[in-house]
Amino acid sequence: MSSVLRQPASEQDPLMAAEYRPISSHLAITPPVSVVIPAMNEAENLPYVFKTLPGWIHEVVLVDGNSTDNTVEVARELWPGVKVVEQSGKGKGDALITGFEACTGDIIVMVDADGSADGQEIVSYVSALVSGADFAKGSRFANGGGTDDMTFIRKLGNWALCTIVNRKFGARYTDLCYGYNAFWRHCLDKIDLDCTGFEIETLINVRVVKAGLRVQEIPSYEYLRIHGTSNLRAVRDGLRVLGVILRERSNRRALRRRVRRSPMLGTGQGESS
Repeated sequence: MSSVLRQPASEQDPLMAAEYRPISSHLAITPPVSVVIPAMNEAENLPYVFKTLPGWIHEVVLVDGNSTDNTVEVARELWPGVKVVEQSGKGKGDALITGFEACTGDIIVMVDADGSADGQEIVSYVSALVSGADFAKGSRFANGGGTDDMTFIRKLGNWALCTIVNRKFGARYTDLCYGYNAFWRHCLDKIDLDCTGFEIETLINVRVVKAGLRVQEIPSYEYLRIHGTSNLRAVRDGLRVLGVILRERSNRRALRRRVRRSPMLGTGQGESS
């Protein structure tokens, strides 16, 4: 799935060399990478977002949430090959799910459209995936990460929610409510996303752990939104995140009860004892 470049392409078979995408002076990959950007009225921020995206990306999927500005036109001007998908529903979760369905790459990267994420960090996410991880989880609180865009209350809330997830699901996250992540596309078959709001990020994190996927945290730096105001509301969205955690915990308990009560499982245990 991946390869370290050890000799110039001119010394290799030309057909084989063409299959690789150079990422750095030491690493090249064969899997195509799709970047999903959900956006609604982000025309002023897109120039900052697109200028940091690496040129080796396979495709950029912009999910437009019925923008009333020229978000789509700006995106097409900045990245002529951009794949624009019109969002039929509402909410960040719905936009991401729509974008995931439109991706053709083997690796999917989630990037916000407000200019808070540095696209140059994508190399770290992809490197983690091609090195064996299933899910590369961005963290503002891992060693080397940071944020300019969190109040004390939001940090406290994020810490509390992260602690609950770690204890209830056996995770080891240092950051929970962060939308800069990457994963292999086949992981979507195991996490079955079904929510529409900001809590989509927490749902992904929880279901990745429940599915037993291999997680590697990636230190990431979050910058301030450049233009406009965020739709995030700390208390409202924090309660929705907590609701997702409690629902997933309840579903896990219900599944365990069904497994214990399964007649086939009970018979199997009796035969083996």
